[in-house]
This record gives sequence, structure tokens and C-alpha cells, in this order.
Amino acid sequence: MSTKVMKVPHTFVLLFALIILAVIGSYIIPAGEFDRAKDPNSGRTVVVPGTFHRVDQAPRSFFDTFIAVQKGSIDAADVVFFVFFVYASFYIVLQTGALHSFIGWLLRVLKGKEIILIPVFMYVFALGGSVFGMYEETFGFIPLFVGLAIAMGYDALVGMSMVSMAVAMGFAAAFMNPFTVGVAQKVSELPLFSGMTFRIIVWFTFVTLAVVYTLVYALKIKKDPSKSILKGMDMGALALNHDELIEKKFTIRDKIILWWVVLIIGLLVWGVIVKGWYFDELAGLFIIMGVFAGFMAGWGPSKIAVTFLEGCKDIVFGALVVGLSRGILIVMRESKIIDSIINAMAQPLSYMPKWLAAEGMLVVQTLINFFIPSGSGQAATTMPIMAPLSDLLGITRQTAVLAFQFGDGFSNILWPTTALPVICSIAKVPIDKWWKYFVPFFGWLLLAQAIFMAIAVAINLQ
Repeated sequence: MSTKVMKVPHTFVLLFALIILAVIGSYIIPAGEFDRAKDPNSGRTVVVPGTFHRVDQAPRSFFDTFIAVQKGSIDAADVVFFVFFVYASFYIVLQTGALHSFIGWLLRVLKGKEIILIPVFMYVFALGGSVFGMYEETFGFIPLFVGLAIAMGYDALVGMSMVSMAVAMGFAAAFMNPFTVGVAQKVSELPLFSGMTFRIIVWFTFVTLAVVYTLVYALKIKKDPSKSILKGMDMGALALNHDELIEKKFTIRDKIILWWVVLIIGLLVWGVIVKGWYFDELAGLFIIMGVFAGFMAGWGPSKIAVTFLEGCKDIVFGALVVGLSRGILIVMRESKIIDSIINAMAQPLSYMPKWLAAEGMLVVQTLINFFIPSGSGQAATTMPIMAPLSDLLGITRQTAVLAFQFGDGFSNILWPTTALPVICSIAKVPIDKWWKYFVPFFGWLLLAQAIFMAIAVAINLQ
């Protein structure tokens, strides 16, 4: 008797199914909107509590289901081309061999103690996510750490965890993140970065949980590679061979190229924090990095151009995933059901006891992050509702901010409408493989979040 193993649908199929669900929702969910006004404390446009009202239904048609793919790709064009330029520029760096030489040198220095790099880099990236609100800035590190993880005998999921899971934990459990904690506290009329001691404990707990989860998986697949979720996958240029790397010499030219990469990434971090740079400026920086790395390797302009196009070809799938993901939001935005969903989720909280309402806020904020994947955007939309609601329930506003912070942050590497498709694209990891790896851990994260929410209610977190 044979048993059939259920096959997970292709990523495109999963995302298109969500677009279809959104279209169906446009017929079932009543259309509605909140009024919005400029908040004097934060300077942002926020929702005006108590102003939700019905508007004319705007259901999407069968044809709109397919148009959403095109509209989503156009709406996310800055992100789509950013993915192309980041990966193609790093592809040039990879093809120079400088990164291979550096990793070979690193492996020789550590001599079997490579695993120490996992906790060290995870705590560093988590600190950046907490203090500076670092997130998109880490995209350039992903190919480097995926290659490093593979060379150390792990897989791309370990490399992704060292960068993206770590920075997401720091971002979500932040004690100083200006884009989430800062905006939410301003909208809620709380002192900036108040409650920091409690948040530092929260940060350390969640980052440590992520480090332990990554280490357990890394050790498991190092011992038995057949247990890797990515077993049999071709990682292309990111797949680095340990034995070949050990033999590579780390030349002066390699060092110059890598110092150039470090300089560009340093400039990137400075530009984002100090100058407010975003995708346009970052894409330009990565192109400069790739082109000049090619020249430093002794290549001519034509070879640089050909190599750049090879990199673009490698990442077409991932770039298209970004556009398809955005199509889900396009359908919900045009059918005016996002505010209706937020209002419907917030209303039941007012009838709950305060301990349960706090947990309910956490669940609501986690679900809302699917529809509003921007941290500051979610704060501006939900906190004007949640802050006064917390007053009515006898929950401190600081606790409401914590619920927002958790709900917005941890699901950033769960929902397909967030930056997750970009991260998976750059790492060359199918999103369904990431879910298989991350979803069990997300269950533990939810439990830990619920415990901290209960503690916040019990101590009247201020």
C-alpha cells in the first residue's frame, strides 16, 4: 500500500491563491474607511478614533485578479529592481573570488570553531535592529552570510537566520527602535523610549531564543546533511565548497575588493540613519559597489556588464515574487476593505477583561501586519485606536505599545506581504522552505510574547 506525500504548491501558486482570496473578500467584507488627520506629536497622518464609516462597495472582478499581478509589480517596482541590483552587484563581487578567499582565510583561522560566528553575528545584527531600526540595510549582507553558512557545512537557512532572523528579533523586541517604538510612543503621548529596562530584558530573551533555535538546526544538519530543509537545492553562485576555500590564498587584490565592500555597506548604514536614504539611493550604492569591484578585479566594462546580467538572470524568480506579493495588498486597498478588517478586529477587544484584551491586542496587531507591513504606517493607523482603548480597559498605554511592537515586528519574517519575499529572493530560498523552517519557531515566539504581555499587565508597565 503506497502513501502519497502532499506536495507544497509552488510559491507563485500560493501567492496567487492569496490574491484570489482577497478578491473574494472584496465581495464579502463591507467596504469602509477611517477619517485621517495629522498628529501634532509625531507629525504623521493618523487614524481618527471613532470615525469608521461605510463606503460604497468596490468589489474586484475576475479580470482584476490578473491585473493585480501587473499593478502589484508596478507598485513594488522600487523593491523589484532593488532586488535585481543588490543581487547582481553582489554577484559581481562573488565572481571576483574575493569573498571566497576571505571565507577560506576565516575557516583556516577558526579551525573547526566556526559555529561561534552564529551567536556573535546574530547578537550584532539584533543590536542594530533594536538601536537603529536596521532592517533593509542588512539585505546586502545576506549573500555573504548564506555563502559563509554553506561553506561552514550548514545551509542557506542558517545564513538567513544569522542576518535576517537576528535583525528581525532585534527590530521586534527593540528598546530604542525609532520607527516602531518611537513612533508608537509619540502617537500614544508617552515619553520617548520609556519602559526601556523592561524592553532590554525582552530583547535579550528573544534574541537568545533565536540564537538557540538556529544553533540547534545548524548542529543537526551539520551532523546529518540529509535533514536540511533545503536538501538537494542548487544554490548557484552562493554555494561555496569548504575544501576548495581552504586552499584559496587571500591576496592583496581580494583585500582591496572586500574593504571596498565594507566601505560601501558602512556608507549605506550612515546614509539610511543620517540622510534617510531608501531604495533609490541604496540601489545606486550597490551598483557602484559592483562596478568598481569588477574594475578592481581587472575586468573590462563588457565583462562587468555580462556578469551583472548573469546575476539578474539568477534572481528573476525572487523579483517576480515581490510583485506578486504586492498584488495581494493592491486588491485589498482598491476594494477599501483594509480599514474594515482593522475595525472588525479592534471592536471585540473592548468587551474583554484586561488580561485577555492585552493578549487580544497582540493577536490583532500580528494580523494587521499582514495588511499594513510598514512599522511606522501600522503605528499611525492602529495606535490612535489602541491607546484610548487601553485607557478604557485599564491597561497602560505602554502595554498597548508593546503589543503593537510585537505584532508588527515578529511577523515581518512570516507574512508574504512584508519584506520576506525580498529576503528569500536574495538568499535564493523558496518562501515555502522558509515557512517550513520558521513557522514552528514562530509558535514558540507567540508563547513568549503572550508571557511578556501578561507580565506587562501584571506590573502595569509604564
